[in-house]
Amino acid sequence: MSDILGQQFIDGQRSALGRETLQSLDASTGQALPYVFHQATAQEVELAVAAATRAFAPLRQLPPPRRAEFLDAIAEEIDGLGDDFIALVCQETALPEGRVRGERSRTTGQLRLFAQVLRRGDFLGARIDQALPARTPLPRPDLRQYRIGVGPVAVFGASNFPLAFSTAGGDTASALAAGCPVVFKAHSGHMATADRVAGAIVRAAQRTGMPTGVFNMIYGAGVGQALVKAEGIKAVGFTGSLKGGRALSDLAAARAQPIPVFAEMSSINPVILLPDALSSRGRQIAEELTASVNQGCGQFCTSPGLIIGLRSPQFSAFLDAFAQNMGGQPAQTMLNAGALHSYRAGLQHIAAHDRVDHLAGQAQGESKAQPQLFKADVQLLLDGDPLLQEEIFGPATVVVEVADHQQLRGVLDSLHGQLTATLIADPADLDRFSELLPLLEDKVGRLLLNGYPTGVEVSDAMVHGGPWPATSDARGTSVGTLAIDRFLRPVCYQNYPDEYLPPALQNSNPLGLNRLVDGQWSRSPLS
Repeated sequence: MSDILGQQFIDGQRSALGRETLQSLDASTGQALPYVFHQATAQEVELAVAAATRAFAPLRQLPPPRRAEFLDAIAEEIDGLGDDFIALVCQETALPEGRVRGERSRTTGQLRLFAQVLRRGDFLGARIDQALPARTPLPRPDLRQYRIGVGPVAVFGASNFPLAFSTAGGDTASALAAGCPVVFKAHSGHMATADRVAGAIVRAAQRTGMPTGVFNMIYGAGVGQALVKAEGIKAVGFTGSLKGGRALSDLAAARAQPIPVFAEMSSINPVILLPDALSSRGRQIAEELTASVNQGCGQFCTSPGLIIGLRSPQFSAFLDAFAQNMGGQPAQTMLNAGALHSYRAGLQHIAAHDRVDHLAGQAQGESKAQPQLFKADVQLLLDGDPLLQEEIFGPATVVVEVADHQQLRGVLDSLHGQLTATLIADPADLDRFSELLPLLEDKVGRLLLNGYPTGVEVSDAMVHGGPWPATSDARGTSVGTLAIDRFLRPVCYQNYPDEYLPPALQNSNPLGLNRLVDGQWSRSPLS
């Protein structure tokens, strides 16, 4: 590592104005790693926001293909980080090498995907209503609309995805694609990883001639509050706990100029097991669910935390097999000591309730997360008890048995907003329980059939969002190309001469966009 490691990235340079330092730790041993980072000062937060503010106008005025070159260059720089980088990420997070390499590919893939979005141009949302001077009783003016970036965006790194939801992750990629400079708050669990990725972003910015303040990164505890309150910040992207997301949302709403917070926070991702499916493949479902709950030590925001089934001999057989499988799973190392502490606290909280039974899992130790299975009384959900609505971040899940069709509807009605809901069903189940689909549509952002929610494809159609408390704004997504919409706003031009219009709205259609012209889609130039 270079001798400048551990300093903030501000306006294309490194900064270390404060004396307080932070230590990177080995996630498996808890031992200090040889990487020390300077805590950002209040002045450095201000400098980072000021740099992003200066960069905003020149960045958003660049043609979309130029911003696409920047995103492609970031992807190239991250792909070029060597084996020592992979080893570092593994050391800071305890994630296996295969997972880290796969996550790097996902990270660079989504950067390249947003580059395609920029070249495609549909994100601009160009609409044109041509003037109707002869219309009576009043003529219509010439009206033209497209979308621009909202301004500098504060992005908070996630603990569980040190690459794909962190420094150059989906929030950063979509904000930069929208033409919004980023001030990134590095997560304390993988600061050295963030440093290497930030360096790649800055090199890519230099290679492609971006404004120097296009990307800035700060370290430290307590700096997030100052960042969200900074006047120059116009939106926030966050992935983390409900407590953290709520705090940021409250801060943003209390500003003199309130700003939107796009927070992905808490979800228990219910899985509904329907009778015919259990009859035909109950043991297989038990094995698949066990794998999903334990994937990545349960440290996915889409991990299935609530399993719901109708009372029957088939469900009882499934539950026996599920408990046996869960009881045989090995303990795993979590991302950091804080995650393990929260997991232990969550287990203690649910196990202490007199309407919850412990079905499987060895005693939770001090160093690794032990998979656990609980069964809870359905009345907890029907009575509105918050216990089962709370996410346990780790390899644990809760089973609830419902008496009949009507009680199943009551349970689903009681659920808070979720990222996902899954139906495990055979064709006959889909016919018999068809009314569940519109009910679930009101609760979640993604509906799965005969799959498991712990894989999130990065694509045009993906939705990774949902009603509160899954996210702070159910109208958006933090995964997929629609994520760019969070950081755009519409602007309308009325009666502007053609030569003064942005290219997206000019008569000649120089960008070759598919535009909504007088209510009809068209790529043709206007006369």
